[in-house]
Amino acid sequence: MKQIVINGGKTLSGTINISGAKNSAVAIIPAAVLCDEQTTIYNVPNISDRDALIDILHLLNCETSLNADLLKIDSSKLENKKIPLELSKKMRASYYFMGALLSRFKHVEMYFPGGCNIGKRPIDIHIKGFEALGAKVKIKGDFFTIDAEELKGTNITLDFASVGATINIMLAAVKAQGKTVIRNAAREAEIVNIATFLNNMGAKISGAGTSVIRIEGVDYLHRAMIEVIPDRIEAGTYIILGAMIGDNLKIDNIITEHIDALLSKLKEMNVKFIADDTSVTISKCDNIKATNLKTAVYPGFVTDLGQPMSVLLTQANGVSMFEETIWENRMGHVKYLNKMGANIKNGNTNSITIGPTPLSGCEVEATDLRGGAAMVLAGLIADGTTTITSIEHILRGYDSIITKLKNVGADIKIEEIKEN
Repeated sequence: MKQIVINGGKTLSGTINISGAKNSAVAIIPAAVLCDEQTTIYNVPNISDRDALIDILHLLNCETSLNADLLKIDSSKLENKKIPLELSKKMRASYYFMGALLSRFKHVEMYFPGGCNIGKRPIDIHIKGFEALGAKVKIKGDFFTIDAEELKGTNITLDFASVGATINIMLAAVKAQGKTVIRNAAREAEIVNIATFLNNMGAKISGAGTSVIRIEGVDYLHRAMIEVIPDRIEAGTYIILGAMIGDNLKIDNIITEHIDALLSKLKEMNVKFIADDTSVTISKCDNIKATNLKTAVYPGFVTDLGQPMSVLLTQANGVSMFEETIWENRMGHVKYLNKMGANIKNGNTNSITIGPTPLSGCEVEATDLRGGAAMVLAGLIADGTTTITSIEHILRGYDSIITKLKNVGADIKIEEIKEN
């Protein structure tokens, strides 16, 4: 077992280059099995979720070649096999193989996906979409069997603008007969990235990035390439950090329009920064204003940045109100912020933060991916030493986080936990 150790209070300056988007890459990799030939994916982040998905590809008899951030996948000899529990549970994104394998083979066997414990994560919207296309779904415990004699395009209206369901239904519909229309579709930039990848293979998808996506089924998908877009969540995490301990800290290789909601909120909080189309340069703000914050589906304030943002709220002057509207268990990190000296009162989906409060280093836990990122930020601004356990959550989603932070002046390292 490993832990992250941080000696806080160091000013950060220099440049952090943002990697490919985790939330895009973890869908693009399963989508590659739809290709009847070979695909090439650029800018793939070096995260443990990537490795877990590649393990599933190997199970399915795909050949892969990984060189730095370049991943090649040959799915021409793809075999449809049951995806076992030990592979499914490693990450939430394993469920994208449901839509992809259903589209290609009309049959899927796999277990319920894993991922962070941030609340109930049912896939009923995904299942409804598969059934609308003509599939029959059998569930026994955590095991899913999905079959279809054929998939036929249809009109599907999502109960909620779910990113996962939008992508999974899109994958399933790519080789269905006829036209599929997904209404109330999620509009995230990652969905556009995935649709572009499929279209590069020869799919016929229009409307990605809007609330209505149209898909005309095709029989064959040829070789193609795609570049994973920059990770807006990674970018936002480091921008928030820069507002607390930055000195002209530059966050580079980003698409700033993807983080408009965050930048607007920071302006409201009196945080000064310089932004262009591909970077944000930010320094510590000494007079941060308290604010009210509510997460929402894109283009609203993204739920994944709510936990890192909660650290900034501890440094704001006054009372800040926070409401989480997507997941009901995003507050696991709060008790550790309070342990470090924060003044936060919280329920399952909301919190009241009174600030500013100095934070002091201590032993804390990464309760989930973004909660772990919040602990890293808290440790970096705190006095003294912070030790973070359960860091596997953090490594699922942040490419080279230790190296990137050390390169801009952080005193941070990973070390083995000494057993008594």
